[in-house]
Amino acid sequence: MKKGLNAVIAMALALLAFAFAPMSDGYKVGDIATDFDLKNIDGNMVSMADYDDAKGFIVIFTCNTCPYAVAYENRIEALNKKYAKKGYPVIAIMPNNTDVKPGDNLEAMKKRAKEKGFTFPYLIDEGQKIYPQYGATKTPHVYVLERTSKGPQVKYIGAIDDNYQDASAVKDTYVEDAVDALLSNEEVPVKSTRAIGCSIKV
Repeated sequence: MKKGLNAVIAMALALLAFAFAPMSDGYKVGDIATDFDLKNIDGNMVSMADYDDAKGFIVIFTCNTCPYAVAYENRIEALNKKYAKKGYPVIAIMPNNTDVKPGDNLEAMKKRAKEKGFTFPYLIDEGQKIYPQYGATKTPHVYVLERTSKGPQVKYIGAIDDNYQDASAVKDTYVEDAVDALLSNEEVPVKSTRAIGCSIKV
């Protein structure tokens, strides 16, 4: 009798947990992303709506302290230099809780951006409200968005490429392939990959 009661209680708790669980783990390919309004390292607020001429965006959740993110810094800068002028600028967002990772606070972000000469906005997700909407779990985690009449549509989610350790050994350039396809009005060849990086600190 006791075992049966425990099973009923366990099932009821599981159903309650399911009922109150988030309905989505973030955006999927094909979803329309909502805009954000986040503070840049220069103190200004930045949103996708600020980019009148953009055809889309390369939104990258990244940070200062993760070795994977640091390994990709030069490649992120190269993406912006290559694609911003073609209508696909990089927008980098730092999603970590800075109480847990003080090395990712706004002052540290400013310092890192200056050291590396970032040419893209480097925004802080204060209150950690944006990264859960996207479903980002790692730094770096990339979302390629195409501007449409309905809003920015997710076209690719995942890693920048297939080799975080060695840029010269990369074989598959997922983000470049996705943006090149969109610029040519073609189907994105690989729509999602597993993001490789550090977990976002909450």
